[in-house]
Amino acid sequence: MGGIVFSELGMLCVSASGLPGWIGVTVLVCLAGSVSRAVDPEPIVVFPAEINLMPKGQQQVVVRQRLSTGLTVDRTREAVYVSSDPAVAVVEQGVVRARGTGLAKLRVEVAEQVVNVDLFVGTKMGDSRLSFVRDVLPVLGRAGCAAGDCHAKPKGQNGFSLSVFSFDPVADYREVVKDERGRRVFPAFPAESLLLKKPTLRVEHEGGRRLESGSLFYQIIHDWIAQGMLYRLPDEPALKSITVFPREQRYTKSATQQLVVTARFTDRTVRDVTHLSAFSSSNKEIAEVNPDGLVRTGMVSGEGVVVVRYMGEVAQARITVPSNRRYNDGVYAALPRNNFIDDLAYSRFQKLGLLPSDRCSDSEFMRRAFIDTIGLLPEPSEVRRFLANPSPGKRAKLIDRLLDDPAYADTWANRWGDLFRPNIARVGLKSAYTIDNWIRECFATNKPYDKMVREILTAKGSTHRVGPTVIYRTRREPATLTTLFSQAFLGVRMDCARCHHHPNERWSQQDFYQFAAFFAETKRKGTGISPPISAGTQYIYHAPGGTVRHPVSNEVMQPAPLAGEPLATASGVDPRETLADWMLKPDNPFFARAMVNRVWGQFFGRGIVHPVDDFRATNPATNPPLLDTLAADFAKKGFDLKHLMRRIMNSHLYQISSIPNKTNVRDTRSFSRFYRRILSAENLHDIIVQVTGSGSRYNNLRGDARAVELWTTIMDSPLLDSFGLPNPSRNCPVERDARPSMVQALHLMNSDSLQAKLEDKSGRAARLVQLNIASGEIVDDLYLMAYSRWPSAEEKAMAMAAFAVEGAKRQQVVEDIMWVLINSAEFVFNH
Repeated sequence: MGGIVFSELGMLCVSASGLPGWIGVTVLVCLAGSVSRAVDPEPIVVFPAEINLMPKGQQQVVVRQRLSTGLTVDRTREAVYVSSDPAVAVVEQGVVRARGTGLAKLRVEVAEQVVNVDLFVGTKMGDSRLSFVRDVLPVLGRAGCAAGDCHAKPKGQNGFSLSVFSFDPVADYREVVKDERGRRVFPAFPAESLLLKKPTLRVEHEGGRRLESGSLFYQIIHDWIAQGMLYRLPDEPALKSITVFPREQRYTKSATQQLVVTARFTDRTVRDVTHLSAFSSSNKEIAEVNPDGLVRTGMVSGEGVVVVRYMGEVAQARITVPSNRRYNDGVYAALPRNNFIDDLAYSRFQKLGLLPSDRCSDSEFMRRAFIDTIGLLPEPSEVRRFLANPSPGKRAKLIDRLLDDPAYADTWANRWGDLFRPNIARVGLKSAYTIDNWIRECFATNKPYDKMVREILTAKGSTHRVGPTVIYRTRREPATLTTLFSQAFLGVRMDCARCHHHPNERWSQQDFYQFAAFFAETKRKGTGISPPISAGTQYIYHAPGGTVRHPVSNEVMQPAPLAGEPLATASGVDPRETLADWMLKPDNPFFARAMVNRVWGQFFGRGIVHPVDDFRATNPATNPPLLDTLAADFAKKGFDLKHLMRRIMNSHLYQISSIPNKTNVRDTRSFSRFYRRILSAENLHDIIVQVTGSGSRYNNLRGDARAVELWTTIMDSPLLDSFGLPNPSRNCPVERDARPSMVQALHLMNSDSLQAKLEDKSGRAARLVQLNIASGEIVDDLYLMAYSRWPSAEEKAMAMAAFAVEGAKRQQVVEDIMWVLINSAEFVFNH
């Protein structure tokens, strides 16, 4: 860092020289959080701006103040509140509670600043009785009774079973009121009901104390029982959605913020349900949240999400804690930009106080681009030409050349094979080869992604001739097709909703089986004693007459897309065609985003949503505008995969270094530096073959075939197994373990197979020795091959010393140097 200076405001600052080399200006970096004391803050703001309550209603108030730094601080617990008429409403710690009806004023004061808020408590019209759905279920949810570790377990708890997050109120009502001959409620003496005695520990309760006698929640259940345990009021409005305030905000470290949750109903009424909501933090290192919705940020910069649940609805509050360092707009305006990816990434960096790492070297870029596109390394002669080329457009030209390389199709088909590669034991050799060949053809011809997916969704014909039909041979039920296609094409994991309401999302069993109904009329016929456990062909076809039923209600499901209404299909038309029409629309909210995120994850080591196929409200994107813009661009360009890859690779973001700077050393989510990642099993194998010049033999493949050309993962290869080749018996899609391990390191150091490749008389080591060139040239060639760079002076000196050892055999030295290079992190990682 540069020298220490003092600003006119007396803030301790430093000159930020020594930060990324492309910043040609001096930046003042504020180290202390003292800006708010140095400059007068703006006036306080109260939310909501006016308060409207019904009898017995309440409203959480939030008081905020914007600082000169641009950050906003919460003053809710510092404020002094006074109601002008306690007969109308009272206020305690920022919570306004109705006591009567009429008009009043709420006076809010913070540090001699005063705001008066209009307050109105109206008269409730119609039936004033309490409702199980509207009043009691939220209390049970807030008390934790409907959580997955309590009575919402698959088999309940001690004979009492509730639905996850109250998604099935009818069943819950039956359990509370009628199950066990109604012994859980006692209308004549409500206080003697087990529903109240257990959570207050008046009788033994394994779940501990959940209610306090005489509390608001206790009284709601007590009065509901006394009133006759009504399920729902006549014309009771249904819950439509919930929102949380503030939805997105930047915070200082060790700050607090009270959240407010508002429920909206079908009759357009709103209700504060903060006290009835459940809160959880996605990243407790960034921020924690207590049961009352009070957020407290930690001492770490970054971003997290607080997830809010109320009666099956989910909302989220994004918590951003920027670095103490602050940079003016000019710093970000001066950053290199190649396309909109950079613009949207920098916008996020500025919010977090991050600066991207320096541009990577030409050597790093060349090696990275080769691995990501064709799964190989450039040959030394290619590296020499690229490094010597002074053209500023050489990187873009290299990207174009690699995307047109024949090896591109095999590399990307291998990666996509993890989604659909079948188990040979279930479909037979010929079927497995047929789908593998179809996938490779799609990438070789750059078939538009929407056409690829349509061919899968509507597949018909022989599993020995039509590649996509093989998927229907191994996934034989509408339910299993639903879990596969929703995850692969929409990025939504529906597995949980097959048996119960999704614990982390809005998806219910109704959603699951309505989607499954699109496959109800998909039929199969074929040879073999017990398909699919036979090698005979099967035929996939459409025939009217199939149905899918809800497993609980036994209702026949009508085909409906996710988050949509049922879709009609003309008589005689395959419902899968209707599904494809909906899914492949350019404005589909799932399709393009899911594939863009999957491809992004291949290039950057993690998705904008991560895991790449787990889109949900509780797992939000790290940069939503970037994801949405990339998806729109992908759809606009006809779902052209090469266009998408070219767009990503040409961005400056893809071309930054993996070496962190002082601002982004802890960043693991925002892509302000390139994340180093271990090579896939197949890529590492092929690169070792390339570097050693000694190939491997595979059954049913030509002699010079690469590992990425394998059409099955049933292989006898310790190296492939050590580096994460998927288990062939697992159902697709498979998730690879990308974490480096001790097993991998030990395998490379002790591999007989690697040693045999190094010693191969026709391999690279032997050929270099036979050329009779200077030892220094050999060292250069080895480094250019393994690392795509020249050796440093120190590295070259160490290698040359090995040649100079008395009695050293020239080929043995070359083999030893190659062994050392292959066993380095620089070799086995993409960086």
